[in-house]
Amino acid sequence: MSPGTTSAGLRLAFGMLSVIPVRVERVDRPVAGRAMACAPLVGLVLGGLAAGVLALAERAGTGALTAAALAVGTLALLTRGLHLDGLADTADGLGSARPAPDALRIMKASDIGPFGVLSLLFLVLVETGALVRLQHDGPAPAAAGLVLAAVTGRVALSVACGPGVPSARPEGLGAMVAGTVGRGVLVAWSLVLLGAAGLYGVLQGPIEALRAFGAATAGLAAGALLLRHTTRRFGGITGDVLGAVVEVCGCVVLVVVSTG
Repeated sequence: MSPGTTSAGLRLAFGMLSVIPVRVERVDRPVAGRAMACAPLVGLVLGGLAAGVLALAERAGTGALTAAALAVGTLALLTRGLHLDGLADTADGLGSARPAPDALRIMKASDIGPFGVLSLLFLVLVETGALVRLQHDGPAPAAAGLVLAAVTGRVALSVACGPGVPSARPEGLGAMVAGTVGRGVLVAWSLVLLGAAGLYGVLQGPIEALRAFGAATAGLAAGALLLRHTTRRFGGITGDVLGAVVEVCGCVVLVVVSTG
């Protein structure tokens, strides 16, 4: 992969997965694949920004619940609600219990159904509650948990674009990125998550390191299960499925890291 493709992929990753203004000059399958490989870097930046909002809100005396809600809302705004929209559409497609072609048409519609509304409400409430619980242990664990969830969710996105994962449609984002992320990239990001858990342990203690590693593992497992189910159900991935994988993985990370 040429340096030009890597640079273009990084720009596309931020341009596609965030509101951060970047200049996107090239969009094709090699660049889109590199963008999906760079997705965890976007998660690191967005998670850090949301953690900053959480810390500022806490310092301003808003209370744990308001601070947590502001942080969750910040992540949604920083992504234009892209992944939340994918979660809602995927929930509507799965909840329809219709054959794959019909379910895919439901997912592509601009409206949102009851399954989508319920999935969004449930996820936002659970994430907010988990952040409130983390704040009881201090600002650092809450901020670290939020960053870990954001990064791990984007690692799950890279996994969903890994070898052997088909696209549900012949066109669209799923077709552009399906199977574009190599195993070496996935191994590298797994090692990065392991190192991040170890660093967290240095700062907070070995028990917290194990909890962080367990949270990342549980999040990736949840994302993989959703990926497997949706791939069987729809015949492959779509942009909506990718968004759902990000959100479910991140939510599970926050829940697990907030326990204990």
